[in-house]
Amino acid sequence: MQTHYDILIIGAGSAGLGVSIAMRRLGFSVLLIERDEHRVGGDCLNDGCVPSKALIHVSRQVHQAKRATAFGITTGDSVDLAKVMAYVREKQDVIRVHENAAYLRATEHLDVAIGTARFLDNETIEINGQSVTAKNIVLCTGSKPQPLEAAGVEQVDVQTHQTIFGLTTLPSRLLVVGAGPNGIEMAQAFARLGSDVTVVGREERILSKEPPPASALLQQRLEQEGITFHLNSRVTAFTDAHTAQIEGPDKQRIEQSFDVVLATIGRTFDHSALNLPAAGIDVDEKGRIVINDLLQTTNPHVFVAGDAAAAAPAGERYFSHGAEVHASLLVSNFITPVFDKKLSYDHFSWVTFTDPEVATFGLLAEQLTQRGIDFDTIEYDFGKDDRAVVEDYEYARMWLLVEPAGLNPFSRKVLGGTVVAPNAGELIQELILANQQGLPISAFFNKIYPYPTASRVNKSVWVDTISDNLPDALKKALKWVY
Repeated sequence: MQTHYDILIIGAGSAGLGVSIAMRRLGFSVLLIERDEHRVGGDCLNDGCVPSKALIHVSRQVHQAKRATAFGITTGDSVDLAKVMAYVREKQDVIRVHENAAYLRATEHLDVAIGTARFLDNETIEINGQSVTAKNIVLCTGSKPQPLEAAGVEQVDVQTHQTIFGLTTLPSRLLVVGAGPNGIEMAQAFARLGSDVTVVGREERILSKEPPPASALLQQRLEQEGITFHLNSRVTAFTDAHTAQIEGPDKQRIEQSFDVVLATIGRTFDHSALNLPAAGIDVDEKGRIVINDLLQTTNPHVFVAGDAAAAAPAGERYFSHGAEVHASLLVSNFITPVFDKKLSYDHFSWVTFTDPEVATFGLLAEQLTQRGIDFDTIEYDFGKDDRAVVEDYEYARMWLLVEPAGLNPFSRKVLGGTVVAPNAGELIQELILANQQGLPISAFFNKIYPYPTASRVNKSVWVDTISDNLPDALKKALKWVY
């Protein structure tokens, strides 16, 4: 290590890797610090996106095999969870080849230090007994699962997303506490692998950040797969190692048996090792680092990215691609400080990787209303789409928020929307581009889609909407021209 760097990054997750690699490639001296060498890659590689999507992939294969019995194929063997988790680790190891300290040193030419970093003053970090200074410091220290609190919880096998992928025996009965994206994804995956799954959620619906019709449609599909839901409810106690007491909406008591509990109730932070007061860095009442819309802390030379940036004025985004947004913003502002960009999620998108997927992009209806922006909501039924018919997903739906119709119906722009469909995360990519670049819906009209690709729905929705709402005066004018 040197004693001074252009930039110093603490945390080698999605945000830390993004900032450090970009700045090094631009020619700056960079020190990347990670507490545990096995945690390079962060939450995404080790406990989050990668293992969960690998598990979801396997569960989908199992589900399709069971559905194939309708066509004469017979299946009977149960799932070997140890083999499933071996597959998950195998895929992690493939990615880990280019997300490890040795690779970063040799290929990206980064200085990488393994150990616990702590502030000595406003610009000095101590790592492994050595003091290091930097012009700017970026904290990419992530978050961790919120612990489940209830009477008797100490006698229960409670898993989180950091431990669930270590299971080798499939739980016969899985109790998922939390009805957000993580909990719902894992609930469906384990149900498809063979567990009897019950979900307890404190909100009135699953995926509370999605439009209510989207949440309702997904819940209906999950219930058809045998998942039980107790919503507007909470676990109040565990009477023994396999029994939970649940309080429902009207204070009614429910006893639920289980073998394993998966807690997915939120995120929390632990910055105690950093010695933030020494650097003049404030935290709020929730323990989150206080930052502005430039991701800058109360110390002007210290910035935050990734999950640790939860206190940003623009809001919380616990996603790997949220970390990418932060990394891109910081790198841009570091090299062009005269034109500082502020953090905005106006064109952000996310996907819940259930089956069907739930994909949302742009501004939500409540955000548009709060900003005084007029909009129309267009709902599209996939039952009219030929690809959906032949692949048996006519149930799918699309809700798009668009500018109100004016004199030229083809000039309207897409403000946001949600799609519930298989591969919805892929289907919305054109819509994201149109939203981000301000493309009018004429761009979809002028595109010829190969038949019968699934993405043809992105044109069909506009064809149906405009043709069903043409003014009579325009129709008469067209007839006169003809």
